[in-house]
Amino acid sequence: MKNLPSHIAIVMDGNRRWAKKRMLPKAAGHRAGAKALENLTKEANKLGLKYLTVYAFSTENWKRDSEEVSGLMSILREYIDNYLKGADRENMRLKIIGDRAALDYDIQQKIKDLENQTKENSGLTLIIAISYGGRDEILRAIKKLVKTEIKDSINAIEAIDAIDTIDTIEATHFERYLDTYQIPDPELLIRTSGEMRLSNFMLWQLAYTEIYFTETLWPDFTIEDLTVAIDDFNQRTRRHGG
Repeated sequence: MKNLPSHIAIVMDGNRRWAKKRMLPKAAGHRAGAKALENLTKEANKLGLKYLTVYAFSTENWKRDSEEVSGLMSILREYIDNYLKGADRENMRLKIIGDRAALDYDIQQKIKDLENQTKENSGLTLIIAISYGGRDEILRAIKKLVKTEIKDSINAIEAIDAIDTIDTIEATHFERYLDTYQIPDPELLIRTSGEMRLSNFMLWQLAYTEIYFTETLWPDFTIEDLTVAIDDFNQRTRRHGG
């Protein structure tokens, strides 16, 4: 495909509205959304896309009612188990970004197993943002940088050394501590369901990303919708502020 972006990010929005339109429970919408993701990743892999990042569960989503959150975590467990079965067959790699410490221990272990099992695969890298927030990621990165690079000063000489370290920090240095280290920034962001906001998603990485909005609810989003978004992307002139 002409000028296929190397990295596309998607805010998968509209599962609950999809279910409401059909007078179904919220869980049915989330399951339909998980199926849409499964189908899209297979097709995107065939298309030759290298990186796909999807916003599955935000740090703010923990505020939803406990029944919905519990249902989402159950779907996540099922999705990971199914991915483990099919990832090698599809030659896809999976990476999870976000605050893993907030997840149940068994999910953390499933994620670790899945990342280890698929790390040598050479097809599409699917990055799922779970318990993720852009601001939270930046704060966690700052804390890791300070802990690793700028240790507590116990005398004047060490204090001067710490100041010198701060002065040498550049963007590429800071990025080492982000969840997306060694992953290229998205060239195209797609948000489904007609909403027009970032919702605290990849705030650092989306600095010069092209944004495409569609009214399509996420469970109805297909590879055809993706190619329409890519065609729109190809009509744009990217200047990166220049």
